[in-house]
Amino acid sequence: QVQLVESGGGLVQAGGSLRLSCVASGRTFSRSDMAWFRQAPGKEREFVAVVNWRSGIKDYADSVKGRFTISRDNAKNTVYLQMNSLKPEDTAVYYCAAEKIRGLYAYWGQGTQVTVSS
Repeated sequence: QVQLVESGGGLVQAGGSLRLSCVASGRTFSRSDMAWFRQAPGKEREFVAVVNWRSGIKDYADSVKGRFTISRDNAKNTVYLQMNSLKPEDTAVYYCAAEKIRGLYAYWGQGTQVTVSS
């Protein structure tokens, strides 16, 4: 059974940092794109960041560029999201996702809450 489990969320003051982790089990994702999404209360889920498995190229939502960094450790089957200079508008449930098939991610974690206080 494939599972993605996020951790590292919590409550932080504006300007602070958090590092999210997503550990995959059940299979390896070394040949899969891995990404982070988030969903704020009352809003749709939105893309945050992705790392391409083949090229290593990373892409970010404009709202997080320069503040967030996605990385992966294939040996640990883990993807990370380092979040710096956090803002209250970054408050959301953060989800990791793996393996994009025909434009949709096949595997999702259960989410981890990030709350940024002003």
